[in-house]
Amino acid sequence: MTEEKTWALVSEVGGEHGYLEELAEVLKQHFQIICYRELLEDPVLYGPKIQVLFMWKYCPAAEPMLLGLLPSLKVVVSGGVGIDHLDVPFINGLGVKVANTPSVVSDSTADLAMGLLLASARKILDGHQIAIDPKTMHIPQSLMGVEVTLSTLGIIGMGEIGYKIAQRSKGFEMKILYHNRTRRNVEDEQAVRASYCESLGDLLRKSDFVVIAVKLTPDTTGLIGHRGLSLMKPTATLVNISRGKVVDQDALVKALQSGSIRAAALDVTYPEPLPRDHPLLGLPNVLITPHIGISTYNRARRIVEKMVENAVAAVKGLPVPNEVKL
Repeated sequence: MTEEKTWALVSEVGGEHGYLEELAEVLKQHFQIICYRELLEDPVLYGPKIQVLFMWKYCPAAEPMLLGLLPSLKVVVSGGVGIDHLDVPFINGLGVKVANTPSVVSDSTADLAMGLLLASARKILDGHQIAIDPKTMHIPQSLMGVEVTLSTLGIIGMGEIGYKIAQRSKGFEMKILYHNRTRRNVEDEQAVRASYCESLGDLLRKSDFVVIAVKLTPDTTGLIGHRGLSLMKPTATLVNISRGKVVDQDALVKALQSGSIRAAALDVTYPEPLPRDHPLLGLPNVLITPHIGISTYNRARRIVEKMVENAVAAVKGLPVPNEVKL
């Protein structure tokens, strides 16, 4: 007889918040998966069987109501690096481990950061719209962009994602500044020719492009507000691939409207998506993508595989490779 698979809860297969079918198959190789809707239909039958909660795109949310239905739960595994949507102390207090997938998201997120930077600097989206417009008869002077090569890039948050952004920027011969809670070692700095700014203000004053790559914590919430934006060059661009709440969006709107900064390119906002009448959506110097930093087929599969690795370890009582420990 084959060993019965461990039961795991997922949001859904397909749908707005679910797994692509090919990703669900990766989970099914190791687990008996049950969808959130099925659990709610008969929580008494299914709840005690579930030992793993897989979160994809923050769903299903690991809230007390749900966790209370899962007395046998051993681990909550979230796909991605952020943990701001998880009450880790509360979950741990239930005797449940928490894991994420930090290392496998870095390359794709760094790629998108550079894509946003380049698209904003060179007005690529505007150029596309003009190129396909049936009324276009000439190329307007308004498509003049700004130079990326040899410009100064300021990276706020020099963790794994920030460092990979620096690696990519090196190919554009950019002067790289960074601000981080702790300074990188000399070898790391020399490898990407990065200079440490102890003061965030110094970085903001000197940078042509500012990329935010920090985790959302109480300390980083509202990190870039009126004061920080006022320190930036009027020709500078703000790129945010971290979390929307790191930037004071009201202050950002004012800075963009007044010309205090040149432009913003955002993969994250608060909330997501923004209300359809939000002023950021109507500004011509804003480029917004819908939190797609890890949205590639290869990366999504690697994330799910890492989720499985963490869950299998937790169920077997082994050290969890990416356990979140505050």
